[in-house]
Amino acid sequence: MYETFLELSPVWQALVAGTFTWALTAIGATAVFFKNRFSERSSDIMMGFAAGVMIAASFWSLLSPAIEILEFRGSVAWLGVAFGFLVGAGFLRIADKLMPHLHPGFMELSAAEGPHTEWRRSTLLLSAMTIHNIPEGAALGIAFGALAHNTDLVAASSISGAIALTLGIGLQNVPEGLAVAMPLRRMGRSKRRAFFFGQASALVEPVAAVAGAFLVIQTAWILPYALAFAAGAMIFVAVEELIPESQSHGNTDLATMSTIVGFTVMMCLDVGLG
Repeated sequence: MYETFLELSPVWQALVAGTFTWALTAIGATAVFFKNRFSERSSDIMMGFAAGVMIAASFWSLLSPAIEILEFRGSVAWLGVAFGFLVGAGFLRIADKLMPHLHPGFMELSAAEGPHTEWRRSTLLLSAMTIHNIPEGAALGIAFGALAHNTDLVAASSISGAIALTLGIGLQNVPEGLAVAMPLRRMGRSKRRAFFFGQASALVEPVAAVAGAFLVIQTAWILPYALAFAAGAMIFVAVEELIPESQSHGNTDLATMSTIVGFTVMMCLDVGLG
């Protein structure tokens, strides 16, 4: 199966990777079939872990390769990476302002962000996680799309590095599926409905992965900026959403240590496999 995967084009590899990370989100959401509640302590630990994974992936899988590519091209690496990073974070900030959404850790409708809307909690939750998952899917697509430009990447591009990123994002998607599904179950939604919204929050990842791969394959010059863009968007999500949620129930030390563990796990995956 692995050999078959290697024979696929980068766009198809991105689609498989995005589908894999969606599947792990769905696995996390299946918890609603076995439990009606999940402790805030456990939730904070998992969200902190997810934040650590995203922060590590942003550097090791995205920013570091972007710097290598720009240096290889003879460009001013720090300037190009800073530009892409800030644009990525700014894009997520604008999306946050324009799209009504509700973060999983804050379930009162009064805590909803973005324009006023009559959307239900479930739709607002789905909106928040969709915004969250777009940069993750794009990062996967960009990593696999980069494989089409190996001569431009020196040692920055490798199939093992893209797979490491896939594993890292998939790993942190498990608690994200749970973070959407379980609050809905607590609010009285049926198990099937809670599961549906939990897994649906990551359906955008395969789409974003294919779009990201296609973009960098067709437009080679944009690759390092696209990598930095994805990193900026992922850091925005980690700092604006995951870390505050993990710290919001009094489990500060546990959440902080789980963030460090998540960072370490992703760093080891990326360095070891990449």
